Amino acid sequence: MKFLIRQLYEIPGSIQELHDGQYLFHEEDPSTHLYIVRKGRICLMKNSCQGRLLAFSLTTHGSLIGELHLYEEEPAYVFDAVAQCPSEVYAIELPVLEKHLEKRPALAVNLLKITSLTMRRHQAWLRDLILYGKKGALYATLIRLANSYGQKTEAGIALSITLTNQELANYSSMTRESLNRLLSELRRNGVIETRGSRLTIKDIDYLKQEINCENCPLEICSMG
Repeated sequence: MKFLIRQLYEIPGSIQELHDGQYLFHEEDPSTHLYIVRKGRICLMKNSCQGRLLAFSLTTHGSLIGELHLYEEEPAYVFDAVAQCPSEVYAIELPVLEKHLEKRPALAVNLLKITSLTMRRHQAWLRDLILYGKKGALYATLIRLANSYGQKTEAGIALSITLTNQELANYSSMTRESLNRLLSELRRNGVIETRGSRLTIKDIDYLKQEINCENCPLEICSMG
């Protein structure tokens, strides 16, 4: 992954800075660029017809956004991308990228590997949601957060980022009320601990057992 990112930075592009809450692009906007997240965090989300917000990825340093739209005649983004804090991306126009891929087969193969990982990550997320329902979606989200943003402490795995209950509900495809009930149950059972806006997972093995965790590689079981 790091080798591919170094290769992509060799392709002419531009740096874009985003403030907290700023959209990189909106759903149905023409897909024009491949983006590399240089710093910060960018959430990929989708609004349903019923007005519900579904967040399915939280990209950070070294993540790619927009790699799924190469070689389409009229590509359009299928989700919104919004910065969760001051962020910075490296933007490469898709026609420029496509020309470089055609000249450098090894680069094309590496990018294909990353695209495959992205698809497998999305499939795993859908699997957890469909097979294990809301509870499974929350447990899987907590495991992915631990893999991506967890820091081992004496108390357990502490998340280095803060998420509101509404944001966590969006990642788990449920209402905030349902999330609050499940979080209260996990706290009573000693699985998690919350102090203010900080969350610590005290028993990640419990979460894994409840969803029959397959121990996927970290590049699959992550927030993106």
